[in-house]
Amino acid sequence: MAEYRTISGTSTFEYEEKRSRFIGLAAFADTEEKALAVLSRVRAENRTARHNVYAYVLREGGRSRYSDDGEPAKTAGTPVLEAIGHAGLSDVIVVVTRYFGGILLGTGGLVRAYTAAASGALARAEIVTMREVVACRVRLPYSLFEQAQRLILAAGGKCDQPEFDDAVTLCWKMPAGTEGELLGALRELSRGSAQIQVSPPEYAPF
Repeated sequence: MAEYRTISGTSTFEYEEKRSRFIGLAAFADTEEKALAVLSRVRAENRTARHNVYAYVLREGGRSRYSDDGEPAKTAGTPVLEAIGHAGLSDVIVVVTRYFGGILLGTGGLVRAYTAAASGALARAEIVTMREVVACRVRLPYSLFEQAQRLILAAGGKCDQPEFDDAVTLCWKMPAGTEGELLGALRELSRGSAQIQVSPPEYAPF
């Protein structure tokens, strides 16, 4: 079953090299539009910065992009992109903002600084594993509640809070493609009366 690792939310890390400040920001972005929105926000918040270097990697199509944003070629965007690759992550953008400290760093110094800022931001991020899952719902009489919940948990489902009214509605997620046997068991338990809904597969933390 396909799965991949990404980050949840955003994280930051600051690195200083010869009075230049390098502020790394890592953020979840599963589309190019979301990645560019993060970049625009960082640029707007750091209008006086000399450079806003970035790289992003998207799971869809294995797409990746980077920009040195005025730094010498291969000294900024490439190290940021490589930091994402070394972390084994997708659907991530990392932006490293540089405030120039007045001292030139040279090629090695720039690579070291951009690598440190990007790697530091990723190291501080919450790593999550995304799997293809389905969201399921079943509505049952109260008399079948506990038995149905046991079946769902035994099949590897992760349950949300039940919904109670004149009957009980159980909601859960489980890996896509594994739900068939459980749905059959729930129908058998309810003698065919269970109202079961299954969403199309989508990627989510699991």
